[in-house]
Parts: sequence; C-alpha cells; structure tokens
Amino acid sequence: MASSGLTQVGERFRERFTELLPEIQERWPQVAHEALTNTRGSFDEVVAVIAAQTGRTSAVVQEQLLEFMDVAGEQTRKLGDSLQPLEEQLERLLDDLNANLRPKIESPVRERPLLAVGIAAGVGLLAGLILSGGRRR
Repeated sequence: MASSGLTQVGERFRERFTELLPEIQERWPQVAHEALTNTRGSFDEVVAVIAAQTGRTSAVVQEQLLEFMDVAGEQTRKLGDSLQPLEEQLERLLDDLNANLRPKIESPVRERPLLAVGIAAGVGLLAGLILSGGRRR
C-alpha cells in the first residue's frame, strides 16, 4: 500500500476504532482489552499488539482488520439506507403537523394575546404549586 493509502486507512480506523473494538475482541479474545485501548485507535499499534500477543504475522492481522472495516462500513451504509425512508416520513409528518397545528394555535393567541399570557401564567403557577407541594412533605 502507498503511504497516503496507509494514512487514510489509519485515519478511518481511528475514527471507527470504538465501533470495531468489540469485533476485534471477539476475533482475538486473548488480546487484553486494556492493551487495545492503550493504542488509542492507532492502526499500526493495534496490528503490532495483536501480532505480538497472538503470534500472527502483522500482514495477516492487518488484512483481517481491513476486512472488519469493510464489513462494518457496509453494515453502516445498509443501516443508513434503511433509516432514510423513516427520516423522510418523519420530515413529512413534521411538515404536516406544522402546517395544520400552527394556525390553530397562533390564531387564538393573536386574537387575544393577554388571555393567552394569562393562561400560560396560570398553568405555570399551578405546575409550580403542585411541584413545590411535593417537596414540603
């Protein structure tokens, strides 16, 4: 791999290290969790720690870690794709709610602003009394 390619892999690995750590621990249970976390997500250091504690070659460990990153990346993309329709549906619902409910709330407030302020103050006072009454006991 070229130097810039390794740098990009190292940065991507560091960003996703926390997400990949459980999978790494499952694959290499003999590697101490503390030893892995002490690497702070450095790809080269993680490779060295795993290779030293498992007797595997650095090249094999590096290849397996890259596979983990690819699999995790694909899973993340699939999850993002599956959430997109829900996000769009929520946007539409919020737009509908805003379009339908806002006029119903704003109209009475604009027509009688003092009444609206008085009601809000009364509700606030009532809530305060109820909440403070529970503390006195």
